[in-house]
Amino acid sequence: MSDEGPIKVMVVDDHPMWRDAVARDLAESGFDVVATAGDGDQAVRRAKAADPDVLVLDLNLPVKPGVQVCKELVGHNPALRVLVLSASGEHADVLEAVKSGATGYLLKSASTEELLDAVRRTAVGDPVFTPGLAGLVLGEYRRLATDPAPTTDPDQPRAPQLTERETEVLRLVAKGLSYKQIAERLVISHRTVQNHVQNTLGKLQLHNRVELVRYAIERGLDDE
Repeated sequence: MSDEGPIKVMVVDDHPMWRDAVARDLAESGFDVVATAGDGDQAVRRAKAADPDVLVLDLNLPVKPGVQVCKELVGHNPALRVLVLSASGEHADVLEAVKSGATGYLLKSASTEELLDAVRRTAVGDPVFTPGLAGLVLGEYRRLATDPAPTTDPDQPRAPQLTERETEVLRLVAKGLSYKQIAERLVISHRTVQNHVQNTLGKLQLHNRVELVRYAIERGLDDE
């Protein structure tokens, strides 16, 4: 995300009235709505051209489903943040969205203020979930972490070494703390926390904070 100017947002939903209303609410609150789209193919094309910071994405789209849109666009641009805005609170939908690269999941029953706050937090890398869904996602990561790990190839390079402070930040990320809470806990700036997270993502070759949480949980850092 650029440090200068408003957060660039794109809204994808197949219902014109809903899409226009969300776009209007975002624009009136100071966001730069750079594009909208009503189906999956259109979403992929326009997002690549408009280069938004945050994609507000419905899952139930014609032509191409939202999870496929998410997967393609995050694969194209790993820096893109995707906030799913869906009518479905089904666990399978939530987990599928996260596995496709979404960094947050909000139900359409959320208030306008909750949506605006979610977009702001998504833009800085915070995972944002409708209450109750965050625990589901963390629970799934813990379940995956207890599965037998694949046999490591002795010829594979060793895992990159993190600094003591990077490990400390990673541990707090795994516990579900926001960047602001981590900054207060460690008495450092919000920007410093972001820098540590970005450095850690680069070292571990991960794409977003959700993947980082899974990495940390797999190594038991959330229990320390």
